[in-house]
Amino acid sequence: MAADALPDLPIRAILPDVIAALANAGTAVLVAPPGTGKTTVVPLALATADGGRVVVAEPRRVAARAAARRMAALLGEEVGGRVGYTVRGDRRVSARTRIEVVTTGVLVRRLHRDPELAGTAVVVLDECHERHLDSDLALAFLVEVRAALRPDLHVLATSATAEADRFATLLGGSADPQPHGSAPVVTAAAALHPVDVRWCPPPQPLAAPHGLRVDQRLLTHVAATVRHALADGDGDVLVFLPGAREIGTVSGLLPGVDAEVVQLHGRQTGAAQDAALRPGTSRRVVLATAVAESSLTVPGVRAVVDAGLSRVPRMDHARGLGALVTVPVSRAAATQRAGRAGREAPGRVYHCWSQAQHDRLPAQPEPEITAADLTGFALDLALWGHPDGAGLALPDAPPPGALRAAMGTLRTLGATGEDGRVTARGRLLADVGLHPRLARALLDGARLAGARRAAEIVALLDADRTADDLVAAWRRARSERDGAWIAEVRRLTAALDRQEPTDPTQDRRGRTGLTDDLAAGLVVGLAYPERVARAREAGSRAYLMAGGTAAELNGGSALAGTTWLAVADADRAPGARTARIRTAAPLDETTARVAAETLTATATEIGWIDGDVVARRVDRLGAIILAERRIEDPDPALVSAALREGLRREGLGLLTWSRGAAELRARLAFAHATLGEPWPDVSDEALAEAEWLDLGSARRRADLARIDVAGSLRRLLPWTVAGRLDEVAPERLPVPSGSAVRVDYSDPAAPVLAVKLQETFGWLDTPRVAGVPVVLHLLSPAARPLAVTSDLASFWVNAYPGVRAEMRGRYPRHPWPEDPSTTAPTRRTNRRGS
Repeated sequence: MAADALPDLPIRAILPDVIAALANAGTAVLVAPPGTGKTTVVPLALATADGGRVVVAEPRRVAARAAARRMAALLGEEVGGRVGYTVRGDRRVSARTRIEVVTTGVLVRRLHRDPELAGTAVVVLDECHERHLDSDLALAFLVEVRAALRPDLHVLATSATAEADRFATLLGGSADPQPHGSAPVVTAAAALHPVDVRWCPPPQPLAAPHGLRVDQRLLTHVAATVRHALADGDGDVLVFLPGAREIGTVSGLLPGVDAEVVQLHGRQTGAAQDAALRPGTSRRVVLATAVAESSLTVPGVRAVVDAGLSRVPRMDHARGLGALVTVPVSRAAATQRAGRAGREAPGRVYHCWSQAQHDRLPAQPEPEITAADLTGFALDLALWGHPDGAGLALPDAPPPGALRAAMGTLRTLGATGEDGRVTARGRLLADVGLHPRLARALLDGARLAGARRAAEIVALLDADRTADDLVAAWRRARSERDGAWIAEVRRLTAALDRQEPTDPTQDRRGRTGLTDDLAAGLVVGLAYPERVARAREAGSRAYLMAGGTAAELNGGSALAGTTWLAVADADRAPGARTARIRTAAPLDETTARVAAETLTATATEIGWIDGDVVARRVDRLGAIILAERRIEDPDPALVSAALREGLRREGLGLLTWSRGAAELRARLAFAHATLGEPWPDVSDEALAEAEWLDLGSARRRADLARIDVAGSLRRLLPWTVAGRLDEVAPERLPVPSGSAVRVDYSDPAAPVLAVKLQETFGWLDTPRVAGVPVVLHLLSPAARPLAVTSDLASFWVNAYPGVRAEMRGRYPRHPWPEDPSTTAPTRRTNRRGS
């Protein structure tokens, strides 16, 4: 198409700059707001400037098809001519195709098969700011391809936000934060049509979203705002909601509106999505997920109603739970959504939150690499020859812990070896075009449950179409003849037909006699063996997963009472002790053992388990105990180690601390605090780690209470100081009356001597132990505290007269002399009451 025949959009003004940048540098970054024409006009211009094929990569299938259809229409053609597309399960190209629109996932697969991209002159990475995993990988792989194989390959990254420096740096050929050179950045002017922003927060506070749960009151408010938007002006209304479930709910809240209600989301067939993107014959309300945020125009839209929520993937790596969660939209995404209203004419946007809330939103969407399950990402790295991603021009490095977990999963699946390199099985899994777990479930499930059943179940899991009872959802999909599901089943069945059977002795009909219920559970278990779960007790809603995570069914679940489950989806609320099972299928023990075969083991266990020493031989399915047998004569050394572990876990309170043992420990603590080594440390932390306790014949928890603790403490003393304990920390101290009074060492910094005041008459110097002044608690004849002092001489002069005046009338039979420093001490009463 000639340049002057291109649509009159803002992007036209800078097309010469884009073409020149690519010609001079080979790479460039184009920053262009929504509605400027970057997705459709730029590829047409690049195709006229170069004889090779232009490949345009989009993050979403619906955007890829829409972009191809729009460009074909500008050429006056049908898709499949000079403009075509390839998305998972759908391809329309021909020998005439010069511009091919693909998803970033398709581009990554293509780079694995043909790193040189033979016949391709330009690759356009559209909407790279959205930071999907496939987008990051495609960018990194293309940078390496240009450096090693195709320096003539031109790469253009386009973004609707101003964060272009990072992409320019990477495309310039360096992951260094201070590179020697960067790709040129070309910026297009904003679209011409203004958008009036209106803040429409709900009238009352709402519960924050959790997992897939959204407050029903928000959806009711969105529906009311839609009605207001319809009455407030002309044109179609585009409504952004987090998922298909919310779209269905809001659709049901709009009966009687003077407009056609249309849905647009990822669960629809391609034909249904394409229909939503065509102009309507009457006014429309288009209820859409984030698929409508960018890269496509919904025609006729003059108003946008934004619920302010997004669905993003999250992974709990510690528990192996990955799911979509609902989060507030970022400010950048909210701006893009609002821009849908101003693509064709002046428009208006209704934000269903306040401006103050808007200012607190994150500036940009979180890169998927920071929180998502990285198993598929790690397989792509292994296929590329960079198992850890080192040296690749990734916008953000993968989190080390998440990448280690992903690499561990790949090893479990047999997709990589111990060195991280991809195996032949790993290549088979990658060729299926699914998450590696689902690819494994498809391939092995076809052999065990039958190809058709495996494909149908995996298609359900991949589309996240399930709810609570997977088998019930499977039956609904079959009876309703869901077009998108059927198309994916066909694709997966075809993928199976291309695979060589892993076991030539078996066909793809699966095990005979396996019911649909068990087939579903088996396939789910093959995908998520660590989520195979058994009820904690008969009829309970509480389960233990093989991975060790506790989980519960919702109240009223159709699966309640099922002993074994294969959990397809579960989430865990912050602070919750157990996960909530969202989707599962029933199993029996035999099928569970097959599904989670890699987790089955028989082992001898001697340890501190559930609060006591246990010695047993156990058959396990991960954390689930299938059978156990008691060991009658366990290794004494292992039993002792178990008892010591129990003390470390539960504390020294398992021992019996007699008065003598407790006082001896306090004396040792004083000696250590005062003199240091070699006097032993007897703190809880030190005693929990030291091998100090003589366990003797102890074999169980109850035996710990009968151990001679004092004897064990004395054995802690090195021989060099053992004979000096009574000197350094005497158990008793003599007082002037002739009594030997017990010293309290509870506070190692200040030993205490509690003595009746009359027994200290004539005592002028405060006693010391190991050079530390003793704190004297001077007691009344009734043994109640009268004074606390570490300076007796001062006490007699300054404080004693007041004590004498108060006490002599209360205790007249006891001596209260005017000058206690010269009075003989006594333990007796004074009958004359002096």
